[in-house]
Parts: sequence; C-alpha cells; structure tokens
Amino acid sequence: MYFVEHPSPAGTLLLAATERGIGGVYFTEHRHFAGSHGWTMDGGQPLLRRLRSQLDEYFAGERSEFDLPLDLAGTAFQKRVWNQLLDVPFGGTATYGAQASAIGHPNAVRAVGSAIGRNPVSIVVPCHRVVGRDGALTGYAGGLERKRYLLALEASFCRTVQKRTGA
Repeated sequence: MYFVEHPSPAGTLLLAATERGIGGVYFTEHRHFAGSHGWTMDGGQPLLRRLRSQLDEYFAGERSEFDLPLDLAGTAFQKRVWNQLLDVPFGGTATYGAQASAIGHPNAVRAVGSAIGRNPVSIVVPCHRVVGRDGALTGYAGGLERKRYLLALEASFCRTVQKRTGA
C-alpha cells in the first residue's frame, strides 16, 4: 500500500492506494483506522496523484463524482454495503434503513451501520451521506463536524449549479 498525506478544507487526509486502486481516504483521528504500518510513502504514485487532484476539485466545487478504481479491503458484506453507498446521489442523503433495504437486508440496519462506519475510503465512497431515519446526523468515523461540513459543501455546490442552470 502506498500513501501520502494531503491537506484539505476538512483537515489533513491520509490517502492510500495499491497498484489496483484506491484503498483508503482517512481523516486524522479517524475511528477504525488500523494505521499505516508497513505502507510506503509515495506522493508520485499515479493513483494517489489522480486522487489528490480529484479531491481538490471536489473541495473546490468542481467535481461531483470520482473516477477512480477502488481496491477495498473488507468482508463480502462490507464491500456490498460500500458499493451501495456509491448509489447515494451527490448532494443527497439516504438513511441506514434504506441502505439496508437496498442490499436486501432490511432487518440488518445495525450491521449496515457498522459496515458504513468502517468504510476505508471516506468522501469517495460517500458514507457521509447516510443519516438517521429522522434525518439526524449520526455517526461518522471522521467526526460529525466533518460530516456536517461535507453535506453542506455538496448542498452549496448543488444550489450554485441550480442558480446557473435555472433549474
């Protein structure tokens, strides 16, 4: 695994990738992060360069989707949950219950929530878009302030696009 630290408006990110794809986007003080022991720092690694560029565009309000291969390490259930997160639209939210239903396990809300909390690729795999059934911001491995910030950033981008297009 190759890694690099990258500054962002939401705080310093630790970005990680293999030759096959992006394997990590972690905030400092990220809950469930096992550490970078044995990883190689390489800011020139091609996928990490692409990731840094796309994250900068995202934070500048110039990108609403990421175009990167992923190399996610987790159980089959976790990968299924994380893949479903990719369907939550930019600027929108979904509930944990809706995510559980979407993968065919409507009674597994807690297990889905646990898998979402262990998402290794924050922002790119948009776990920040999942909220409680009443719309409350609940749980985020990077901290609720960051979750609030990311949702506000996306909402602001959507409002700006609507103003420009008249939609």
